[in-house]
Formats: sequence, C-alpha cells, structure tokens
Amino acid sequence: MDLNTQVCIVGAGPGGALLGYLLAAQGVSVILLERHGHIDKEFRGEHLNAVGERILRQHGLYEQVRREGLLHMERVEYFQDGQIIKTILPGPGEEHTGIHVPQKNLLHVLLGQSLKFPNYRLMMDTTVTDLIRDPVDHQVTGVRVRYDGEELTIHSRLVIGADGRYSTVRKLAGIQATIIKHGFDLLWARIPAPDGWPPTVRMALAQEAQLALFTQQGGYIQIGWNIPQDTYPQLRKSPVDPFAEALIHAFPQLQVTVQEHIRSWNDFVLLKVQSCVCDTWVQPGLVIMGDAAHTFSPTGAIGVNSAMQDAHVLAPLLLEALAADDVSSERLGVFEQLRRQETADELDSQFTREAGFRDQFPAYRS
Repeated sequence: MDLNTQVCIVGAGPGGALLGYLLAAQGVSVILLERHGHIDKEFRGEHLNAVGERILRQHGLYEQVRREGLLHMERVEYFQDGQIIKTILPGPGEEHTGIHVPQKNLLHVLLGQSLKFPNYRLMMDTTVTDLIRDPVDHQVTGVRVRYDGEELTIHSRLVIGADGRYSTVRKLAGIQATIIKHGFDLLWARIPAPDGWPPTVRMALAQEAQLALFTQQGGYIQIGWNIPQDTYPQLRKSPVDPFAEALIHAFPQLQVTVQEHIRSWNDFVLLKVQSCVCDTWVQPGLVIMGDAAHTFSPTGAIGVNSAMQDAHVLAPLLLEALAADDVSSERLGVFEQLRRQETADELDSQFTREAGFRDQFPAYRS
C-alpha cells in the first residue's frame, strides 16, 4: 500500500511533534512517524529553558501544556557538605529558573492539537526501513516503513529526520556524524521527593563527580550523577552502598527515600554521554533536525529546547520551499545556515560549564 503526503516527519519527540503541528496548522499535509507504540515511555531530558518556553508561548501552546502539568523551578542551589554555598534566583521579571515538563504532557498537547487537522496523520509503532530516491537526480522522495506488520511506501515532497541521536534517517541518508566524547557518562535515577522538598535544581560534588537533583512535577526527584566515561561495567561489580552514602552525605534530607529506593545498580539507568556534529543537515528533499543533526550532552538541558527551536525556524522555511516547489539542498540549506552556528555555540557552552563545574565549590577550586 502506498501513502502520499507533502511532508513526512520521522520521530515524534518534541521537535518533530512541534514541526508537525506548525506545518499542519498552515494546511500542509503531514504524516508523523514514531517507532514506539505510545508516548508514555520514560524520558530524562524534560526541562524547558527560556527558549522552549518562548516558543510554546509564541505558538499559543504554553497554557495548554501548563494545564497538562508542569513545575516551575524556584532557584538553583549549590551544596557542599550538606550546606547551601550558592543560590541562583530568577532574574528581574522572570518567574523561575527553568521548568520541568514531563515529556508525555508536552507530547500530549502537541500531538493532540495536531490531530485536530484533517491533513495530519500520526502513525505510531512504525519503523523506517529505507529512503526512496529519484533514480535520476537521487532526490529523496519518501520512505519505506514497517507498520502493523505491513511494508508500506510513503511518498512525500519532503522527508524530515527528527529521530534522535541514533537517527535511522541520518544513517540511511549516508550523512556522516562526528562523535564527540565529554569524558563522562551519566547515571539517572528517580526517587520520591520527601515532604517539604522545594521545586529546585540542586548541585553538588559527590565522590569527586557532579551530582544534580532536579525536582520533577508529580512529587519526584531526578538524580543525574556523572561517572568517568566507560566505567559503568566495572562499577557494577562493586556495591552500590558507597554511592548511596555519598548522595545522603550531600543531601541529608534524602536519607530515608534513598535508603528505600536506591538499593542496587538496577535502580539507575546509564546514559552514554556524547555529542555529534554532522557534515550536513540537508540533501535534496531531506532535512535532519534536533538530536539527529546536533546531539548535546545533558549539561544545561539544551537538547529539547534546541530541537524545538529547530522546528520553529524550519517550519516557515519548509512552507516557502513547498510554495516555490523547490526542495533542493540550496533552498533547504538556509535552515542549516541559520542554526548551525547557534548549535555550535551551545555545544561550546556545555564544554565550558562542564570544565568549570568544580570551581563553583570553594573547597575544590584549583
């Protein structure tokens, strides 16, 4: 069976979902593909900064997301030996220092609003298996997918790869990605917040490594703990108790909940930390965006916001390309020209913050 659409977007994360909504709202026919069968899977990069908030407000989506559930961070705090040594408060005219939005809440709004348009289709549990190219000029003209046990062909004027750091679209397109290591990996865990725990981001050094606690909407704390790169297999051979004790030493209020919920290494999820820089983001008929084009480390919670900025910038450019019937690399490359330097600067800022983290703590300043 064949399907036809103007734009086929691969990947229903915040970037792809927002792009689909912005295009469908302008009358463009859109098919959005997502390999997972539901949107309630667990995510970890769920913080909006000023960029993400501004984009949602500009497109009239912020209040709907707020009603779904979000949490304003009151401040950022740095702790040493259980005591606050530095506090960052909202700036003049600002209400918060960041926003936690469960990704399922954000996607529920973006996808729900998009499904109101008759020119929009969402296909979950759909895996892209190949790109279709014109046999003469090699322009991308669609994708082949596996959906509900069937092999389908989707013909489209444009294919957008918004399918994350391990992008299938990027690989099928033969776009080269340079992988950049940051020297650390990250252990994630989630525990219930004790009574009275404020909506904050709290930072500490524990076992000589960065430890970050993010209060989450719904009464939880997300723990992000840096470990030396590629050491997790060896770390798992030792008891988890010293890690739990270091966490309690940094934040004594968490003693009860840590003892109840951090009992083995199985209570952590490993994230292999790496960035990537691609040699190009466009080919005739194809664009990659978000983590598919420029992966970040978790530092500063840039990824989701950058992907949404991509969608915000890309949508009007795609409208113009479709109106001009021109999906050449030259036309689509305007998107890359507008965003590549910004994302490079964001990546540089991450390395600067990572290198300077210890300097926030007087006892560890070099």
